[in-house]
Amino acid sequence: MPTAYITHPACLLHDMGPWHPESPARLAAIVVGLQAAGLHDALRHWEAPRAERTALLRVHTAAHVAAIEASAPESGLTALDADTAMNPHSLEAAYRAAGAAVLAVDRVMAGAAGNAFCAVRPPGHHAGRGRAMGFCLFNNVAVAAAHALEAHGLARVAVVDFDVHHGNGTEDIFRDDPRLLLLSTFQHPHYPYCGADTASDHIVNVPLPAGTDGAAYRAAFEARVLPALEAFRPEFVFCSAGFDGHREDPLAQFALLEADYAWITEQVCAVAQRHARGRIVSTLEGGYEPGALGRSAAAHIGVLSRC
Repeated sequence: MPTAYITHPACLLHDMGPWHPESPARLAAIVVGLQAAGLHDALRHWEAPRAERTALLRVHTAAHVAAIEASAPESGLTALDADTAMNPHSLEAAYRAAGAAVLAVDRVMAGAAGNAFCAVRPPGHHAGRGRAMGFCLFNNVAVAAAHALEAHGLARVAVVDFDVHHGNGTEDIFRDDPRLLLLSTFQHPHYPYCGADTASDHIVNVPLPAGTDGAAYRAAFEARVLPALEAFRPEFVFCSAGFDGHREDPLAQFALLEADYAWITEQVCAVAQRHARGRIVSTLEGGYEPGALGRSAAAHIGVLSRC
């Protein structure tokens, strides 16, 4: 089955200002990367629906959802924190980003797609149960994982978060839910300055120092992530797909390359084939140098298309 590529035009309209690294140009860069790799037309394209409130309330408090809705401005920008803001289109983009994740799960579970990539923004993995932060309004990957558990009755799902920043929001949401295994690799110490001390059977955090290159990252992934993932035997695997660990990215100090993102995806695919009938949904998180983002996402999606 083809890989599903799910997005929505509203995700291009969310704009936090010309200075902000989390810009609409990120999605355009991914399209350019896919076209250059000859992948764009081979994917099955779907437009993301709005997420239903039920899906959001599985992972966020009602107060948080109401606060995001109330913060949407009619014009200009509303700042939620020093890094995160909303323009008049941000609420619709956030609904569609979360809705893309739900649709991706449904399409993969129905056999209409082998796996899926959600090319959406705002990203999600820093959004906690009751807090927006770090460019994130709703936690898209958490919405997807909870939908797989609750709507499709799965017993075990895993989130592999390879963004260079710790997936603190996902950890907050699933801290007390052993049905979800979170595996987060990240630069430490670095924003959001947490995760290194987590001790849990189902939260596996892998803090790595600035300067981590592909060889060091792969060694850590093989030592910490893959054994835990294999032992958990997930029925569905989700990726918080951040490409900001690339050596060209301006917001962190890892030194990964496109080949490293392809390798990560190959490892995830192998586990998914053994335990999850190949079911993978990947949602875009970070990646702030357009060229590096486009090439890295194309490497990731290229492996998914062969998985």
